[in-house]
This record gives sequence, C-alpha cells and structure tokens, in this order.
Amino acid sequence: MSNQMQNTFTIRFSPLQGYTDAAYREAHARFFGGVECYYSPFARVEHGEVRRKDVRDIEPVHNAGLKLVPQFIAPDIGKAGRILALFSEKGYREANLNLGCPFPVLARRHNGSGMLPYPEEVEELLIGIVEKFPSMSLSVKLRAGWESPDESLSLLPLFNRLPLSEIILHPRLGKQQYKGSADMEAFAAFYEGCEKPLFYNGDLRTADDIDSIRKRFPRLRGVAVGRGLLANPALAMEYAQGCRLPEDERTERIRQMHSAVFQAYSRQLQGGDSQLLAKMKSFWEYLLPDADRKARKAVGKASRLDAYWAAVNNLLGV
Repeated sequence: MSNQMQNTFTIRFSPLQGYTDAAYREAHARFFGGVECYYSPFARVEHGEVRRKDVRDIEPVHNAGLKLVPQFIAPDIGKAGRILALFSEKGYREANLNLGCPFPVLARRHNGSGMLPYPEEVEELLIGIVEKFPSMSLSVKLRAGWESPDESLSLLPLFNRLPLSEIILHPRLGKQQYKGSADMEAFAAFYEGCEKPLFYNGDLRTADDIDSIRKRFPRLRGVAVGRGLLANPALAMEYAQGCRLPEDERTERIRQMHSAVFQAYSRQLQGGDSQLLAKMKSFWEYLLPDADRKARKAVGKASRLDAYWAAVNNLLGV
C-alpha cells in the first residue's frame, strides 16, 4: 500500500441522533480519535427556528479539540437558509446535507431520503444553497434511493456538475431503514459514475470490513462509520495503526471515556438523577455488543445511580 493511498483514505464518524452529541464526540476524540472529522446529528427547523438543542450541539466551545462538520436536513431553501446562516454565524465553512435519513415522519415531508424520488426538488434545493451560500463548502450524504437505486443514479449528473466537496453514500433504500443488506451493486453503479470524492457508509463493524470496501473500490476517498464506532470506539484508531488495542488498554480507555461523558451530562442536564441515568444508558446501547449479556443487562436495568455505577464497573471488570 502506497503512502499516498494511506494519506488520502480517511475515516469519518457518521452521526446518530441521540448518541453522537457534543459530549460524546469530545470524549471520543480525547480518548480514541483516529477519525478525520465528526459530523453532528442533523440540525433542523421546527416552528420557524433551528432547534435549540441543535444550536447548543454545534457551539464551537462544545467541540474543542476536534474537527466538526455540521449536518442539516431541510426540504427547501427557506429552511436550509436559516440553518446555513446559523452555521456561518458560528464560524463553520463546511456543511453536510442529509438526503439519507429514513425515518418515515421526516421522509413523508420530503426530508432526507424522502426527497430522493423528487429530483426536481433536490435540484432546486442544491442550486439554491450553492447560489446563496457560495463560500460554504457543501457535501451530501444520501441513500441509494427511497424506492429504487435508480433515484440516486438519476441525481448523479446534477451532483457531478455542482461544486460539491464530496458525497457519502449508504447503499440501502430509505424504505428499508436499517433492515436487510446493503446493496453493493447499487453502490458500484454509483461509484462508477461519480466524479466527486466519494465515501462509503453502511455495515462497517471491523477493520476487515473497512479493508474489504477499500480494496473493492480503490478510488474511494474514505468511509463514514457510525454504529461500528459506537460498538468499538477504537475501530478507527486500530485501522490506522494496523492492529487491535490490547483488551486492558481498550477497557481503560472506555472507562475514561464513559467517566468524561458522565461528567459532561451531569453538568448539562437539569432533570436530576433519573434524566442522567436515562441518558447514560444510551451510551451502552451499541457499545461492547459481545460483552457478557447479564452484565450488559444489569446496566440497562439499574434504577439508581449507585446501582448503575456498580453495574458499569462489573461490566468493565473494574
């Protein structure tokens, strides 16, 4: 493998609503890292304004020590414009448009992958963004389609002619949500016609998975990984180093990361122990899926903070 290839292929941390917020990102960057950048969970407009929690999440002060590319979702240039004006005000010069979200409540309103069957709406949105925010570097994350992979392929001429910085493709259909298999033939067809830097996203759980994708699609700019990094926060670091972390070191880093996230939520949340406990349980939803089932279950069943900490320490063997 050439040094040039090593330098140009990168791993990005794909966002998940409710999981990869600022507290999580800061702790991951501090104790693991290995990713080129983090994407925020998408910002969106509700009742005419960008949601407050989305504004807080992208505040530069909450994202120190890492590169953040804020993501947004919008069905039209009016809402997109409000969000991008906010990003610009906060000092961001890059933004990622989400055309991949499969959640039906949003898709029905032509947000995320629900917009893909309507190429004229995608074109109007993208051209409007490019014209109104010429200094903002714009990338796009999308699904293969909502109903058919033909939807993403039909958008390729538009993507190729616009000044997009890069494209991230998850080769499932929106209507699949996260079920079934990724359609590698659909990705291959998109890859062959794509003239922009392209990232693969979907079902990357191990370093071997990443390596397999990289070998099959050698022109890839990199991969965007979400659930795989939530399950193994060391995945990007291990891929870069070419070897697995020793188990005791991985466990210690997870312990430190967990403590940092706990402290951050303790400062942020105002709803008392019950709110903090509910929030911390989500930290473990994907993490260490192969750990002892009884120990993982005890974390999820804890109803008090002292019981939660005892269960976490047991799970980590502390």
